[in-house]
Amino acid sequence: MRKEHGTVMTKDDVGFLIQSSPALQMLRLRNAGWVLPFLYEAFKEPRKMVIREDQLVMQLAEVLSQHAEGTEDLEEARIEFGEDEESRSRKYLLSWVQKRILQDFPDTEGHTHYQLSAYTEKVFQWMQNLQLGQHHVGTESRFKILFASLRDMVENTEDNREKKLQQLKDRRAAVDKEIKALEMGVAPQRYNNAQVQERLDLFIRLCYELIGDFREVEDNFKQIHRSIVEQHTKAEQNKGAIVGFAFESYDALRNSNQGKSFYAFWDFLISRSGQEDWRRLTDQLIQLLQDRQLEADTEFLQNIKSFLLEQGKAVYEANDRMAEKLSRIITEKEITRHRRLRQQISSIKELIFDYMDDEAIPAGIVLDEPSDIKMVMDRKLTLEQKTATGTLKQPVAAVEKIADVERFNRLLNTSFIDKKALWQKVEQVLAKKQTATLKEVIESTSLENGLAEVISYYSFLKEKSKRVQVVADTMELIPINSPATKFVEVPYLLFSK
Repeated sequence: MRKEHGTVMTKDDVGFLIQSSPALQMLRLRNAGWVLPFLYEAFKEPRKMVIREDQLVMQLAEVLSQHAEGTEDLEEARIEFGEDEESRSRKYLLSWVQKRILQDFPDTEGHTHYQLSAYTEKVFQWMQNLQLGQHHVGTESRFKILFASLRDMVENTEDNREKKLQQLKDRRAAVDKEIKALEMGVAPQRYNNAQVQERLDLFIRLCYELIGDFREVEDNFKQIHRSIVEQHTKAEQNKGAIVGFAFESYDALRNSNQGKSFYAFWDFLISRSGQEDWRRLTDQLIQLLQDRQLEADTEFLQNIKSFLLEQGKAVYEANDRMAEKLSRIITEKEITRHRRLRQQISSIKELIFDYMDDEAIPAGIVLDEPSDIKMVMDRKLTLEQKTATGTLKQPVAAVEKIADVERFNRLLNTSFIDKKALWQKVEQVLAKKQTATLKEVIESTSLENGLAEVISYYSFLKEKSKRVQVVADTMELIPINSPATKFVEVPYLLFSK
């Protein structure tokens, strides 16, 4: 059973984790000496979140071909002596999935993909923290983060109006004091290089931990989904209750503590203001590091948002798939109930056929006095021909979507747009990033043909379906002229490598 956050760990908890945690069990593997370095090289060094099965099998087979004799423990993955590298690679992958080192899932085309499990992510995070001497310990920056968190919790949970008002006045007085000092010529306080480096190391470490924690977020969503299904299967419910339960279950996924935290983060990440602020602050940070000649992984800093967006999108889609699966499970249960009802009706019909030829049927009610029988649905005898009721055909409402290029071509001529040149612009932006939005592509390469060019980008939803997608229920404003005085509101279009 999962411990609640904030509770103190006991010796029993430590013993239980040692015996049951997949993270600790993978460290005790006899093949751990080469398995974990291989997974780190395959996933973490190139910063790949997901790898297709055929690609991972090929990489693993190449590594196995270079192993010296006696390096592998064949019994651990049930490998027979003399098997080739490809066969051994597939057995290793199957064993790693069973040991919860990797997670496998199919895509829409039926291809199997692999990603690191939450336990493997935790192991790699722990190993990074073991690198003593690689970075100095940032006691000052960490204490300030703790102090800021303490103040944030106290101030934002205060329900006393007078105390809250006094806190805001004190904060305003401190800001006014700093403003007056700057107006009088006092030099502003600024971090030195050591303080910047200390906070930069902590920032990068937190980013890596957040990216790795998405696996655990996804697992927590799955646990919530399983508990909902278990509760539902304990009792029979009618159709109305089943439909209501489907909606309540989806709301439960979103309104859980894990769901509220994740969706608040996701809404901020894909918001237009959040994207602009993150990009502006990142550019300023990189410029600051260059001016002060501080060493940093600028490529990672520029792509943090893309990594978070890619991981968050995977969790978002997985959560939606779980809600859809829950709805299908409930629907299947209702279908089973109807199937059982049809079987009962068939049994009644069989009994009727068995007694059709009997003169004395052991059934009925004996009455002392006659009674009128009223058949509510009885057909009356008549010679009049039944008039057929006319059917009225209602036209189906058309659905216009900006992703439907054929419909928009009727309204706007896009035949003169060079699609190859447009895709080259996308590739040019993706050469520096993992993902890019339509707005980022247009801002980086300029807009030459106005609205027609904007609409033409959505044709890649069909032509490049694996690399282009629309984020549901999210819109963004695209400037369609040079002074940026005219805008068009379009669905959030996301390109990826």
